[in-house]
Amino acid sequence: MDEIPTKTVNFVLTSPPYPMIEIWDSLFSSLNPSIGQALKDKDGMRAYNLMHKELNKVWDEIDRVTHPEGIVCINIGDATRKLGNSFRVYANHSRIIEYFEKKGYNILPLIIWKKKANKPNKFMGSGMLPPNAYVTHEHEYILIFRKNGPRKFRTKNEKRRRRESAYFWEERNRWFSDTWTDLKGAPQKSDIGRTAAYPIKLAYRLINMYSIQGDTVLDPFLGTGTTMIAAMCTARNSIGYEIDTRFKNIIEARIKKVKRLSKELIMERLQKHVNLVKDKNAKYRSKYYGFKVTTKQEQHILFHRIKKIEKEDENEFKVTYKPLKIHPEYL
Repeated sequence: MDEIPTKTVNFVLTSPPYPMIEIWDSLFSSLNPSIGQALKDKDGMRAYNLMHKELNKVWDEIDRVTHPEGIVCINIGDATRKLGNSFRVYANHSRIIEYFEKKGYNILPLIIWKKKANKPNKFMGSGMLPPNAYVTHEHEYILIFRKNGPRKFRTKNEKRRRRESAYFWEERNRWFSDTWTDLKGAPQKSDIGRTAAYPIKLAYRLINMYSIQGDTVLDPFLGTGTTMIAAMCTARNSIGYEIDTRFKNIIEARIKKVKRLSKELIMERLQKHVNLVKDKNAKYRSKYYGFKVTTKQEQHILFHRIKKIEKEDENEFKVTYKPLKIHPEYL
């Protein structure tokens, strides 16, 4: 990530390859042949430790580029796997927490993202016979780390952008729950096979929660570009890295549709809010939209729609925004 100056990224949102999940074995083994040998030897813990050493190289760069008051969010799942005669959980989330804890980050409350299993038979192990059955593994973790203390907003521009980036009261109550069950996670298929991307609404939500409009968002494991697309939809700048060049056409195809997606996500939020407060006694009103809001902090919410997207060069897009002003009678 040499292109990124030190301490300039406000928010990191990513989901890395999960150590000890079989679909990533070849990738990790290509980075370090000792990993492939450990897997052949059925030595799960040796492979697991070596895989995390590879991830730590990325976390080292994340630490370098993240602003002193920046936040890092990592979506990670633990792995369950049998190698030889040994079945066990490889606790990826705890290994990553350990890394950032040693780096001095403040560990914030994590989110358990509970994903429903689609399989009719979810039993693992010996079925109905104790004691060798195992509980199903249907959740992932969203780990949240803050580099130092709470962010300070020092300039008038930063303070204005923060006010305009506020979320609605009802969104605050739903988003900042420690268990998310309303976002479905399902493997996504593309022309190059399984991509295992998290849903756009997960990235969209987290970016709104932990950054403000105009911030820089980084995803070092870009994949199909979900974090970048969500950043565009929320009027944030973004940087992404992806070593598999086959994803490039997929990302660019998604960027062509992002203008419409951005407006759809905004209108969905506005519509839900208006429906909620329609018959509610509220002391405050939105400055830009005229509808009722529950708290004073919501008065200055201002959404920005994408006006134009231009390709600057081979790997860079310029997005121009325009404030979305719409009277609530149109919602």
